Amino acid sequence: MVSGLAAGLSLIVAIGAQNAFVLRQGLARRHVPLVVAVCAISDAVLIAAGVAGLGALVTHAPVVLEIVRWGGAAFLLGYGIRAVIRAWRGESMRDPGESGNRGWGAVLATTVALTWLNPHVYLDTVVLLGSMAAAQGGNRWWFALGAMAGSVLWFTALGVGARLLVPLFRRRSSWRVLDAGIALVMFALAAQLLLRHST
Repeated sequence: MVSGLAAGLSLIVAIGAQNAFVLRQGLARRHVPLVVAVCAISDAVLIAAGVAGLGALVTHAPVVLEIVRWGGAAFLLGYGIRAVIRAWRGESMRDPGESGNRGWGAVLATTVALTWLNPHVYLDTVVLLGSMAAAQGGNRWWFALGAMAGSVLWFTALGVGARLLVPLFRRRSSWRVLDAGIALVMFALAAQLLLRHST
């Protein structure tokens, strides 16, 4: 279980679209439990699928990854453009921007899209963690539980821990820097997906 926890954290902690969104929602203090729950439950489902053997199916059905790759790249580009607009306009804690002011339904939809339209999620959780779990033999489900626990711990810490940064984000300039950074992450991930497709 400890090895699963370490493996799960090593993959989840990497900066990505999902983490950037959780951080932003945590700073805005809007719908944080919902966002954390969706991310953690989604990871648990994907990890379980990988341990159950879906990873082999995914690697033998590249068309599925291609569809997700194109959809994910389009979504990331769109989200990155919105982040650029937010950075240009500037905001404050009283005006936490588009992602903060939207209702729970829109936040839920964005969280689901950032999670399930990201091919890296499938490669990391289903294929890679699934393969690592298979190497554990009879202990593979304990490994999976460890990885799931790592996901819950990380997203909870990121969403709730963002409150510690609230004093810094009372300034509009801090929100500008954050949104500019989020835009760069989104564009980089989208470019990576598109370049991988072309090679």
